[in-house]
Formats: sequence, C-alpha cells, structure tokens
Amino acid sequence: MMFKKVIYSLALAGFVILMGCSTKPIAKDPLEYSIKVADAMMSRYDSIVHHMDHLDKRASWQYDYALLAEAIGKLERYTNNPAYGKYMQDFFDYYVDSVGSIRYYKLEEYNLDKIRPAVPLFLLYEKTGDSCYAKALHQEIEQLEIHPRTAEGGYWHKKIYPHQMWLDGIFMASPFMAEYAKMFRQPQWFDEAVRQITLIYNKTVDPETGLLYHAWDESKTQRWANPVNGQSRHFWSRATGWYMMAIADVLDFLPEDHTGRDSLVTILESVAEALMKVQDPESRLWYQVLDCGGKDGNYLEASGSSMFIYSFAKGAGKGYLRPSYLKVAHDAFNGLIANLMKTDKEGNLILTQICGGCGLGGTPYREGDYQYYVTEKIVENDPKGIAPFILAGIELHEADVALGK
Repeated sequence: MMFKKVIYSLALAGFVILMGCSTKPIAKDPLEYSIKVADAMMSRYDSIVHHMDHLDKRASWQYDYALLAEAIGKLERYTNNPAYGKYMQDFFDYYVDSVGSIRYYKLEEYNLDKIRPAVPLFLLYEKTGDSCYAKALHQEIEQLEIHPRTAEGGYWHKKIYPHQMWLDGIFMASPFMAEYAKMFRQPQWFDEAVRQITLIYNKTVDPETGLLYHAWDESKTQRWANPVNGQSRHFWSRATGWYMMAIADVLDFLPEDHTGRDSLVTILESVAEALMKVQDPESRLWYQVLDCGGKDGNYLEASGSSMFIYSFAKGAGKGYLRPSYLKVAHDAFNGLIANLMKTDKEGNLILTQICGGCGLGGTPYREGDYQYYVTEKIVENDPKGIAPFILAGIELHEADVALGK
C-alpha cells in the first residue's frame, strides 16, 4: 500500500522547540506525536518488510521491526483507521505462513531475541481466529520449554552466550510467557515469567544505587564480567528500559492473586526510584550510561528515555507506581520532543540520538567498558527508538484517561 506524504510544519499548534523542558505537555495529547511518527514511517516505506529489505535485514525474524509493526498496529484503536492494523498484519503475514511456520526462525539457535517478535500474534489470533497464528505461538513456547538455563533456572540470553543473562532478554521472553499463560490457560508460564524477572534483578542490582547492570555471567569467566559476582560493568539505559517495559507488560496478564505480583511491583518501584536519581534535571531525559551524566562522550539517549516514559506512564496509570510518575513521564516526553526530535525536508518527524546497539562479548569482542557504550553507532529513526516512542505516547494517553488528567 502507498501512503501520501504528510507535510508537517513547525507552525503546527503545540509544536514548540524548547531548550529546556516544559512542565506541561507540548502537545495537547502525546498520542498526536505517536501518530505523526507512525505516519512518517509509513510515508517513507509502504511496508516494514520493504524497509528491512532496504537495510538487508529482511531475511530475519527481528524483534525491533516486529515491535515497530506492533506499535503502529496499536494506533488503529485510537484512530479508527484500519491502515495501521493492516500495516502491522502485512508484516507478520510475510513471516508466518498458512500452517504456522515462521520464516527464518530456527528454534535450535536458542535465542531469546526470536521470542519477542511473536507477541503481536496473540492479537492477530484473537482478531482473526486463524489457527496459523496459534501454531506459531506454540512453536515459540516449545523453544522456552527446552531453552538452556543457568543453574538457578535463568534463561541464557542466547546459545552463543552460554551462562549469561542479559536484561534485554527479559523483555524478549517474559511478556510472551505471561500472555501465553493467560490465552492458553497454562499458568506455569506465569511462574516462569516471574522467576526470570526476579532472578535477574537479584543478579544485576547494584545495592548502592539501585540501578541494574546490563548483564550477569554465571560462570564469571567473561572479560566483561566482575570476577567476584559476574556482573557487567555499566548501567546501560536501553537494557534497563527493556527490563522496565517487561515488568509493566507482564503485570497486564499476571493474576491479581499471583504470589509473585507484589515482588514485581516492588522491583518496578525500586528501579523507578533509582532512575529518578540519575535523570538529567534540564532535559528530563536519561543518558546512554545512566550514572555518568556529563562525562565525556556520554549523551542523552532516545530509546532508553522512551522506554522509561512508557514504564512510568503505564505504571502510574495502572496503579503500579505513584500517580506523580505520570508528570515525570510527561516532562520526559516533552524533553524528547524539545531535544531529540527534528524534521526532514518533507516535514516528517525524525527521532535522533538512538543507540544503534550494544552487546557483550562475541566476535569481535565487546568489553562492555564505558568507552564501548558511548562510541557505538548513534542513529536516527531506528525501530528500537521509534517503536518505544510510539508506545510511550499511547501509554501517556491511556494514563491521562485513567487518572482523569
């Protein structure tokens, strides 16, 4: 499908570029910005698959592009425009065939990143009743039944990263498990989702700051790992963002009487409080390396900031966090628009200062030191930033409605 270019003007009411941060939303409703950013993406590419093809990433079952498709698809509910839902479904119908096989997915890779792309299939199954989506979901759960684990039951992030748990992996698998448990009435997956979240928290939390290290190596043999406790060296914003989003999403499905629910809420509150201590006071955003604001090379990072906004807004709106976190989320959203948003020559919105990606170990080896995190490529409009931004605007809207703002 082709979408007509939408021309945006800086003269649009509510779009005021600020050097600081407003205490009021720049837009009357942040959802307007979610729609504008989605429209900009759709105007550039008539499908996400074509966008991936342009970047030589089409031949992969990618969590970031799947999350972008999911975020755009959710806008159908708020606009009554089926184009958003179709844009999402077209992406997943490219990968999931009529018998439920997933193109380019290989269970034997044991990669948690390959679990997350399946989450929107729950919605598509509910919407269409097509068994192909259910079969694909069952195929993904089969991986988690036999996925390699640490001695205490934590999932390895990937088979190629043995004995390692990464914060990123919690978002990749735990919300999937919780939604699968609810839809298919298999409550053991509620327990598993909670176990993964609580285990990695205990392994990565810094008792002094309350912040979470990016990863943990059970074997304590990786060069990036602390030889005493196995923790990595730094607090990476996006890793913590994935983790926060995961908790907020799992709570959507976890039964009110589940024994692990209070623990998840307590963790969410604790990490939120720790993040408030390292928030940049001027922009209201967060740095790439969370506790090193102002240090040479560090920068305000869009994806992690968007994820914190999402988590704070959702947490406040649903009662997991204090209502005051909604104002924190609004101020940070304004900070994104004021500091990290620009327009292209057609007037389409562009989100800047997104970390292209950070990992640990591997080949070539990633040491996980400070210099590594601040020198990885910085990109614009990457789906790992765009998708959370769209979702953040949605959750701000939802929270405003829930709390009568």
